[in-house]
Amino acid sequence: MSRQIWVILTLLVALGYAQPKSPQSTPASSADALRDQVIAQERAGLDALKTGDLTTFGASTAEDAIFVDAHGPATKAEVMEHTAAFRLNDYTMAEVKFIPLSAESGLIVYTLAESGNNHGKDFSARVHVSSLWLKRSGKWLCEFSQETGAR
Repeated sequence: MSRQIWVILTLLVALGYAQPKSPQSTPASSADALRDQVIAQERAGLDALKTGDLTTFGASTAEDAIFVDAHGPATKAEVMEHTAAFRLNDYTMAEVKFIPLSAESGLIVYTLAESGNNHGKDFSARVHVSSLWLKRSGKWLCEFSQETGAR
């Protein structure tokens, strides 16, 4: 009888070691988690522009960030000045692509359909966006963003 218990225990231990690793431990899963975090940060920035919460928008932008659009490059201070009279009414992100750059940084590329009001004028646009996000001192920050008009 004790031999049977020993065999059963040995089999249980062996089966425990033979179990597949959890999906969270695979490199693909950590890249997916990083992708999800970066997308969430990008959405939070867009949502802040939708609600007019420039404090949140500014807090998620690195001090040395560069933003580029049809007007050329802009610093964080210039972007904050230009977004003071800017509100999104609605937006959708499509064709999202992600490239992990390190364990705590990544590049997101997507097509943005947006509508809103800019300095008292209603607008709607479709643009291609690329944004570089990184974690500094445990906080996600946008370091670079570029918008290019889409046809």
